[in-house]
Amino acid sequence: MNISVLGCGRWGTFIAWYLDRIGHKVILFGRENSKNLEELILNGKNAYLSLSKTVSLTSDLEMCLNKSSTIVISISCQNLREFISEISALNPANKIIVLCMKGIEENTGKRLSEVVEEYVPSSTKVTVWVGPGHVQSLVQGIPNCMVIDSKDTNVKSLLVHQFTSNLIRFYYGTDLIGNEIGAAAKNVMGIAAGALEGLGLEPLKGALMSRGAREISQIIKAMGGNEISAYGLCHLGDYQATLFSQHSNNLQFGKSLITKENYGKLAEGASTSKALTLLSKQYKVDLPICSTVKSLIEGNLNISKTMENLFLRDVKNEF
Repeated sequence: MNISVLGCGRWGTFIAWYLDRIGHKVILFGRENSKNLEELILNGKNAYLSLSKTVSLTSDLEMCLNKSSTIVISISCQNLREFISEISALNPANKIIVLCMKGIEENTGKRLSEVVEEYVPSSTKVTVWVGPGHVQSLVQGIPNCMVIDSKDTNVKSLLVHQFTSNLIRFYYGTDLIGNEIGAAAKNVMGIAAGALEGLGLEPLKGALMSRGAREISQIIKAMGGNEISAYGLCHLGDYQATLFSQHSNNLQFGKSLITKENYGKLAEGASTSKALTLLSKQYKVDLPICSTVKSLIEGNLNISKTMENLFLRDVKNEF
């Protein structure tokens, strides 16, 4: 396949590396002023991997759209609306757009596929790529499992077959709402896990995992998705990578809330906690962990007392 990957950060560059590695013709896009793109052009590598010379590097967005039938987007979620409006102006008709990013639009509570569908023609098929994995592990050959989901069954089948390899096994997603919400929400749980670690309350991660998955299953159900999706690869299946791995930006960000240090890297769970709190009110679903994380980020709570009490609420049945 001819594929353009838009976004040359850690994950976008890995996607280009991976798709090139399994035989596709890949173009990797970055902005003209992108330090990531400059590093790749100068050195052919970044801190995580080396790119093959068969991967084309460019800052020409129009060329990317003209030369590729499949467009993979991997950028900061909160910048998606502005970016997709720019893409829309270049007429992306009859394309497959793959969103390899996990988040919810902060100010509207919209899923990322919903944002894209506002701007692209009906002939353009929107899909999502979710599931666990860190670049650091994958480039070492440590395999993982992920999910591709879309409203279009044929496109979903095509991408699962074209993207699957010995390194990443893809499953067919069957719940676009659940997969998008679940994938975004696991980052919020990652921040909570980091706060617990920072407070020396790591044993409470078990309760966080159990109650967190249940909490997210309820909002997925209220939004019209399948609550079981919260226990799949998009959410619970991604907990190891997000709640335990030291490569997790959200985990490290959560720790920084305790140490009062400026973490400095993107933690998508911060904006997602705000979006989920918005959805909590809209769908009248209690999301105590998500709302607590939001308040912690905003500095509105006593961190130590709040994190201890979060799992010691009024006595009630577990289920």
